[in-house]
Amino acid sequence: MHILVIDDERLVRVTTADDLRDAGHRVQEFSSAKAALQYLREYHEDVDVVLTDLKMPEMDGLELTKKIKTDYPEIVVLLMTAYATVDTAVEAMKIGAYDYIPKPFQMDELFIALERIAELKSVKNENKQLRKQVSREFDMSSFVGNSEETKQIFAHVEMIADKTTTVLITGETGTGKEMLTNVIHYNSNRKKEPFIKVSCAVLAREVFESELFGHAKGAFTGADSLKKGRFELADKGTLYLDDIDDIPLDLQVKLLRVLEEGEIERVGGTDTIKVDVRVIASTKKDLQQLVKEGKFREDLFYRLNVFPIRIPPLKERVSDIPLLARHFVRRFADHQRVAIDDEVLEIMKNYVFPGNVRELKNLMERLVILSGGKHITKNMLPMEVRFPDKPHTCFYFENKPLPEIIREVEENAIRDALMRSGGNKSKAAKLLEVPASTLKSRIEKLDLKL
Repeated sequence: MHILVIDDERLVRVTTADDLRDAGHRVQEFSSAKAALQYLREYHEDVDVVLTDLKMPEMDGLELTKKIKTDYPEIVVLLMTAYATVDTAVEAMKIGAYDYIPKPFQMDELFIALERIAELKSVKNENKQLRKQVSREFDMSSFVGNSEETKQIFAHVEMIADKTTTVLITGETGTGKEMLTNVIHYNSNRKKEPFIKVSCAVLAREVFESELFGHAKGAFTGADSLKKGRFELADKGTLYLDDIDDIPLDLQVKLLRVLEEGEIERVGGTDTIKVDVRVIASTKKDLQQLVKEGKFREDLFYRLNVFPIRIPPLKERVSDIPLLARHFVRRFADHQRVAIDDEVLEIMKNYVFPGNVRELKNLMERLVILSGGKHITKNMLPMEVRFPDKPHTCFYFENKPLPEIIREVEENAIRDALMRSGGNKSKAAKLLEVPASTLKSRIEKLDLKL
C-alpha cells in the first residue's frame, strides 16, 4: 500500500518508514500535518493509509483526521499516540479514524493493523466494482431493442423510475419482466437500498404469510426466533413480487393493506410496523379475467395497476430480433469475434419464438458453441427455426446434391453430440453409437473446427 507517515519526532518517523518500506510498502515521510496535507492535495488518489502521530505542533492528529475524512474519505487514518486514553480513542473513532496504536509499539502490531486495513480496502474495492458492474448491466441500454414497442417501454421506465408509484409489469413467459424490474430499480433513487425479489409461484401456502410479513417468536411450531419478512427486509428499497397472481386469495387483503397504509404485522405479533417499500409486481396472466372469475381481488388489482407496463412478445417486435441476437452473441463469445450471417437473422425473424427473449438467448448461446468461436451459419440453426411450418421429423436441403446433404447431416450430428457430451469425444461417440476412433477420423475427414 501507499502510506504516509507523519510524526514530528524524526527518529520515530524514519524508523517506522524504513520498516514499512522493508515490508514492501511505498512510504512518504512528513514532519508536520500541513506538509502532509499539501502532498494530499495533489496525490490523494494514490494514497491508501495515513499513519499520523496524535500530538504535534500547529495541527494535531485529530484535526488532521477531520480534514482527511472530510476531503478524502477513501483514505484510511491510523493514529499513533503516547497518550492512549479511552477519551482520545473514542474521539478518534467519532471523526473517522480506523484505529489507534499506543506508543511505544512493536512493528508487528502495526503490520497486523495494516493487514486488516488491506483486507477492508479489498472488500470495499470489490463491492465498488460489483456496484459498477450492476450499474452497467442494468442501465437503460440493458433492455435491448429499437422497435417502437421497446421505445415505448423505455419512455415509461424513464417516467416512473424515480417515483414511488407501484408498477405492474405484464407479459408472456420469457419476455424480460424481471430484467425490466432490475432496470427500474437500478435507475431509481433507491438503487443503493435493498432490492428484494419474491417468486410468489414457488412459495408454499403454509409459509407465504411468514415469508412476506415475518413472524414473532413462538407464533407457530418451529418459530424458535423472530423473523423479519420480505417487506421489512426491503424497507427504503424495492420489493419485486413475481407471479403476483399466485398469492392466495385470503392473503391478498393483507397485501392490499401494506400497499395502502405502508404497515405490516408479523404473524403472531401485535406490533404494527411501518415500512417504506416501492412495490413492483409482474404477471403472465390476465388479472382482470381472474377478477371476473373471483380468483383475484378487484381492489388489489386496481391498487397494483397504478402504472402498468406491458412487454409485448417477441413476435410483436420482430425488428428487435437481430439486435438481441447480436447482443447475446457478444455476451457468450467471451471476447472472441463471432460473426453471424445476415441470412441467419432473416430466418430467425420468421420464427415466432414461443419462449420469447429467453428462448432467443438460449439459442444464441448454443449457436456460439456450435460456431467454435468463429462463424454462425444457417446450417447450425435447429430445424424448427429454419422450417417453422414443416414437420420437424424431416430434413429439407433445398436443391443441394446428395454428398453435400450427407456431409451437412453428419456434421450437425457430430456437433450436436459433442455439445450434449460437453465436448467429450468418447461420450459423443457413445451417443452416436460408433467407436471413438471412427468419430475421430470423421472429424478429421470433415475438417471440423471444434
